[in-house]
Amino acid sequence: MKSFVVAGAAVNQTALDWAGNVSRIKSAIEAARASGAPILCLPELSLSGYGCQDAFLLPIVRTAATKALADVLPFTEKMLVVVGLPWPYEGQLYDAAAVLVDRKLVGIVFKKQLRQNALFQEPRWFASWPTGVSAESIVDGQQVPVGDLTFQWAGLRIAVAIGDDLWNLGRLSPEVELVLNPIAEPMSLGGFAPRRDRLINLCRTNRWTCVSVNLLGNDAGQLIYDGSVLISGPEGLAARGPRLSFRPVVVGVAPLTVSRQALSGESPSPTPAGQDPRQKGRVLLPLSTSEIVPAPLAPSPGPATWEESPYVIEEEFTRVMALGLFDYMRKVQARGYVVSISGGADSSSISSLVAVGVRLAYEELGREGLLSALSYFPELREADSAQEMVRRLLRLIYQPSRNSSEASRQSAQAVADALGVPLAVVPIDPVVDLYVKAAERVLGRPLRWESDDVALQNIQSRVRGPMAWLLANAEGKILLATGNRSEAVVGYATMDGDTCGGLTPLGSISKPFLRNWLAWLEKEGPMGIGPIPALRLVNQLAPSAELRPPEAGQTDEGELMPYTVLEAIEEALLRDMLPVAETIDRVAARFPGYSREQIADWTAKFLRLWSQSQWKRARLAPAFIIGDSGPQGWALLRLPVLSAGVVSELD
Repeated sequence: MKSFVVAGAAVNQTALDWAGNVSRIKSAIEAARASGAPILCLPELSLSGYGCQDAFLLPIVRTAATKALADVLPFTEKMLVVVGLPWPYEGQLYDAAAVLVDRKLVGIVFKKQLRQNALFQEPRWFASWPTGVSAESIVDGQQVPVGDLTFQWAGLRIAVAIGDDLWNLGRLSPEVELVLNPIAEPMSLGGFAPRRDRLINLCRTNRWTCVSVNLLGNDAGQLIYDGSVLISGPEGLAARGPRLSFRPVVVGVAPLTVSRQALSGESPSPTPAGQDPRQKGRVLLPLSTSEIVPAPLAPSPGPATWEESPYVIEEEFTRVMALGLFDYMRKVQARGYVVSISGGADSSSISSLVAVGVRLAYEELGREGLLSALSYFPELREADSAQEMVRRLLRLIYQPSRNSSEASRQSAQAVADALGVPLAVVPIDPVVDLYVKAAERVLGRPLRWESDDVALQNIQSRVRGPMAWLLANAEGKILLATGNRSEAVVGYATMDGDTCGGLTPLGSISKPFLRNWLAWLEKEGPMGIGPIPALRLVNQLAPSAELRPPEAGQTDEGELMPYTVLEAIEEALLRDMLPVAETIDRVAARFPGYSREQIADWTAKFLRLWSQSQWKRARLAPAFIIGDSGPQGWALLRLPVLSAGVVSELD
């Protein structure tokens, strides 16, 4: 038996950033080489980025991908490197993994199992390659095997399985010893452990070693990847890299033990493909054993501290949102974020996430590393602490009206003080009154709450937008919209008011989850950061838009329904696609404190509001799609902006 090192490297790529993506891939190759690993697996579509969407269809993107691959080739001396990219073949485009050995392109594996659902639209851009079929393509005048391939490298039998192709590989490749699995698996809260355990079981069953490597960070705006590097063998998990890292490259390494016979370079000559299907698509790579340099295992980065503890969904949520916000900011070269804070749950959550994200990045990267990541913002170098960086990267503005409560003002101030950020206070009543009086002159009548409730509410929300936008533009920051999934699904928002912003971080997060998370952040908080006790004031408030006069006693749940009931109806109707009557039965059984008639009324209200508000959802700023119990399909449903609504018989 003999051992050498295999490696996987997660890279934080950006869609269509050819120069940057190539640079990070080169860094990953050098890090793997320094660890003594002659084999390196990189993530799916790591050269282009996964999130190119319809840009994949542009010929210029295909040309750029092949040129970028040529830039990587010289760095693969005496190594086997697998890198993902889009690849054209006979008029079709494929999600491919190029196998590079010692500065040569030796094979291109095409993905077979494409994903198509509300979140994934891979068949829109890529063709699916048939199982067991291989062919050849001319690349730079040389014949290169393509399709469904396995490789023999100095006698070691290697398969490359892209994404979900891994789960069908066992019965098709019984002789494989090493599987390289590049993936692009977006974050879904709680989804990592089942994927890890499934990989471990697969390797035990098939007696494989598998290197499974995910993308890292926010590559195109909405999806966030955890950067997991998993190396599992017949005896279980051998190594893993830290998830949700702020570093551009994360490398995991582990020893691979194989028989001396396999490493001898001796392998049977393949019979013609038509006579022995096991030989079809097998590529023999001429690399002598002297070029496989056995090396001591380099120290692995190891699991991050928070992953060593029992799983806490609030901890994972904090870290994925923090990384997503930090990545989005630096990739568009913004100088931070502006939040129009009301003192309520949504705006306080977003403000806290921005601040926590900066602190987590500072903790992992150090001052110089963070400054390097934000090098386009030279004035940030004047900040000598994480707290000062938060102060410079987060702008909070509070815009009260005569309808705002003293409790909300105190809550907003407490959050700002706890985050160490000044609170700019700009009352809106003078501007609201100006608009109302002008409208009364145009209409020729006074505006009254009895007859003009919606108009008088919405003008307050809309008046807040211009000042927030002005501050964002003046400082080169991004204005964050503060809406959540529960509000968006029923259109409980003022267009051009609380929907103002270039990004909606909480767009896939329900209000009940958010309130539970805020309670956790108040009392516990993320490891290494701790709690924010000032959120106690936020958690004491009943959610309210505070747009009606105080004597109206306005609350969100009073105008809609309890948020927990709304979420249950949403899950039944839109996630599980239950008929209306079954939805009512399920929700009524879950909430026995309400009558079935009340649940039926709320279900009818939900359907009416959902049907009417597609035009609002179509105009929302991009949202992070991570889901609090898996990706939420409704956010990506293609629905008519104009329709007669959903007509159903309610029992």
